[in-house]
Amino acid sequence: MQAEDQVASPCIGMCTLDQERKYCEGCLRTIDEIRAWRTMQNHERREVLEKIAGREAALIQ
Repeated sequence: MQAEDQVASPCIGMCTLDQERKYCEGCLRTIDEIRAWRTMQNHERREVLEKIAGREAALIQ
């Protein structure tokens, strides 16, 4: 698989772990999701992006 075919990281370079929610305040990934990102398959990355969308929606409410 070529690099341009891979699902891009949601990292925005604002890497601060929220101690209460246990995920990055910038990209909304957990520390485990961040660590595993490099070795994830695209379907796994899409699953993480779906979780991020849910976390973002919960923050807006």
